Amino acid sequence: MEGATTPEDVATAADEAGPDADRPAAKNRLTLLDQMGGPMGMLDSGLPVVVFVIVNVVAGLTPAIVAALSAGVLIAIVRLVRHKPVAQALGGLVAVGVAAYIAHRVGSARGYFLYGIWTYLVYGGALLVSVLVRWPLIGVLWEGVNGHGMSWRRNRPLLHRYDAATLVWVAVFAVRYAVQQWLYGADQVGWLAFARLAMGYPLFIVAIVATVLIVGAANGMHLPALLRRALARPSARRGADRPETDG
Repeated sequence: MEGATTPEDVATAADEAGPDADRPAAKNRLTLLDQMGGPMGMLDSGLPVVVFVIVNVVAGLTPAIVAALSAGVLIAIVRLVRHKPVAQALGGLVAVGVAAYIAHRVGSARGYFLYGIWTYLVYGGALLVSVLVRWPLIGVLWEGVNGHGMSWRRNRPLLHRYDAATLVWVAVFAVRYAVQQWLYGADQVGWLAFARLAMGYPLFIVAIVATVLIVGAANGMHLPALLRRALARPSARRGADRPETDG
């Protein structure tokens, strides 16, 4: 699903805002904004959806599929030219390709959004099961990235915090699924596109903030530090790394 972001990004963002968050960032360390592709990445991740809907209205399903795939290829090329990770570029292209294929097989424009809807169901279901079996995935990811192993599971208050944080993500995916599945059933392609964009990064950021508020303090992390580092502009970091030159 183009532009999709999973709870795994919470772990990296949280790791960057740990107790030693004030130390200089490693050059190969990706911030949360980097993982989203930067400001342009957040914009171009929604481009295939917008192109698909507009061309579908103007010219029909087949041209819309071709246009969305073309937009996906263009975005992948631009990301590679901008030296973004290959996985990021190809991952977005594959997601667009799968969505376009489903739309072609279904024979309806709304089919383009079916892959994303199924993905929400899978993510939300996996997170919910992890809470039920007492292995909340947010805890597994967060503690794993920070190299703390699984000793946190013996800390019942912390385990309960991770349960609550994981349920926040369950709610996010559940809301995305419920709203977009309803719009899919009603064949509201335009509103499906709007919901895909409006419930993407905005809800992701809300979930990140909620996760930090729930479990961050217990791990020596604080929301201002997280936001400062996770949303640090790549250009600012590059400027800091650039050697000074005379006049």
